[in-house]
Amino acid sequence: MEPQMTMPDAMFWLFAGLTLLCGLMVVANPFSRNPVTSAMFLVLTILSLAGLFVLLQAFFLAAVQILVYAGAVMVLFLFIIMAQEQPAAERRRNHWLGVVASVALVAVLGTLLVRTLAGMSVDPGGLPPVAGTTGALGTILFGRFLLPFEIMSVLLLVAMIGVVVLSQKTRKSGTGDNPPGPAAQV
Repeated sequence: MEPQMTMPDAMFWLFAGLTLLCGLMVVANPFSRNPVTSAMFLVLTILSLAGLFVLLQAFFLAAVQILVYAGAVMVLFLFIIMAQEQPAAERRRNHWLGVVASVALVAVLGTLLVRTLAGMSVDPGGLPPVAGTTGALGTILFGRFLLPFEIMSVLLLVAMIGVVVLSQKTRKSGTGDNPPGPAAQV
């Protein structure tokens, strides 16, 4: 008798595949050369990782993944990306392949969600007891790992400031990708 795939197994493969696919799309994006699109794929990667944390019953880490990384950090990254100038033609150009792929992805995920919710039964007695608490995690994070935590936050801040400074120097020196205007073609 072959072992059947259970719902947690199927969800693991779904989230693992989405994590790998969206992570690949961050680096090698065939839909657009716009960095905002890559940042959106990074958000999807982070959300897929949060789904894997939920499957591991690490609910606090899943919530932190969504709130801190997909929320706050990505808003800062998008702000920095948007602060850089891009030609208007590149911003407005729609890629039909991206639109078709988006519609297909939403349809597939919607179908999976409906089927999953229709086949679920709530059995609170089947859940294992929670091993760790948020208080214990906070004590470890802000006790033993306080220095690496603070170093990482300062490193992210320095990287963001560096991007803004480099972007401003490019604009002021006129070495950007903007072609010369009609007046320069005398």
